[in-house]
Amino acid sequence: MLANSLQALDRAHLIHPVVSLREHERKGVTVLQSATGCYLTDSEGRQLLDGFAGLWCVNAGYGHKSIVDAAAEQMMRLPYATGYFHFGSEPAIRLAAELAELAPEGVDHVFFTLGGSDAVDSVIRLVRYFWNARGRQTKKHFIALESGYHGSSTTGSGLTALPLFHTGFDVPGPWQHHIPSPNPYRHPAGPDGDAIIRACVQSLRDKVAELGAETVAAFIMEPVQGSGGVIVPPAGFARAMQEACRELDILFIVDEVITGFGRTGPMLACEHEGLTPDFITIAKGLTSGYAPMGAVLMADRVYQVIADAAPEGTALGHGLTYSGHPVSAAVALEVLKLYRGGMIDNAHRAGAYFGQRLREFRDHPLVGDVRSQGLLGAIELVSDKATKAKFPAEARIGPRLAEAGYRHGIIFRAFNDGTLGFAPPICISQDEIDLLIARVGATLAEVTNL
Repeated sequence: MLANSLQALDRAHLIHPVVSLREHERKGVTVLQSATGCYLTDSEGRQLLDGFAGLWCVNAGYGHKSIVDAAAEQMMRLPYATGYFHFGSEPAIRLAAELAELAPEGVDHVFFTLGGSDAVDSVIRLVRYFWNARGRQTKKHFIALESGYHGSSTTGSGLTALPLFHTGFDVPGPWQHHIPSPNPYRHPAGPDGDAIIRACVQSLRDKVAELGAETVAAFIMEPVQGSGGVIVPPAGFARAMQEACRELDILFIVDEVITGFGRTGPMLACEHEGLTPDFITIAKGLTSGYAPMGAVLMADRVYQVIADAAPEGTALGHGLTYSGHPVSAAVALEVLKLYRGGMIDNAHRAGAYFGQRLREFRDHPLVGDVRSQGLLGAIELVSDKATKAKFPAEARIGPRLAEAGYRHGIIFRAFNDGTLGFAPPICISQDEIDLLIARVGATLAEVTNL
């Protein structure tokens, strides 16, 4: 009766993110009731291995009492504190200091948000403010990568380069532009990594020349393109793009909302190539999904320009009610303890083993590509290996994969083009990786009838 009641209430009232609304009304909700470690349990008692860490976010895994205790203690002591008007709270202050410590050298300042989308929005506003403060008021255009994802807010959705987030929403705007993705499987210059990097750098230079260098404000990229299909660029790509941005006099923004906090191995993916961005956006793994929180990490060279821009005593007109929320900050501080206490080490070991096991699917007759970095990976199915042709929309390969995976006790991201995306909790064990691979194998066998 409880499940039926929830189904009815859900259909009548709850709008779910990124679903076909009419299809959801017909299909109904899958109610998740409890979780521990790497496993979820639904309302019917079925246990599921969470191969996607919620939504790329439950990095530490479920059920950590120390995180719950930290939240409860902070709620009792100080459940809310504004960051406006020179007020603050101890957890937010300590968290800002810890994030500055783990960020690349020179990235010393932190603005807290509720999640990734408003972190991107905040960066857009701050980039505009920076260039206006520099007297470069014509620098308004932003460049992003095809297949990139930078949120679904009014402004960020235009930097996102996925058609689903554009159709019917009047984005991208005239100041938002995209250049080709560094996808080694599908880039015209591929699969040679150096050739892809040269082509992408040239694409950025060409786009800046087309728009006019005096009009371009910033370039934004993910170290691994998550929602675009878990696209792992060639090694050296991010460093080359950073160097090009410096030469072109445009700001370099790294979106680490998905890749941060052990997801690719280190605490931040910027560490792979020694990046020193002007801005970094983070969220998801920051609190391991236990509470909403994101942040903008800002380089000191940018902060000093912004801080000096307004007349003495004039406020910077950007803020959020829940910026630096003390409960979310207390959660994040405890999560960081868990990461430092062994989970980052486990992420390195488990990521190497996960990639090794995932590559076993390369010989499957319908697998076109297998790619991973750390505990972030994908299997891309194709209807023809020789031509790399995707499945037609009417094949409904994505929904079929998701439904079969659920029957075999595993959750992953089933993209509509037939790509399976993975981002298991970084606490995952070798045995649980073996179980994940076995259940993925059973899922592929069922859907492809092989």
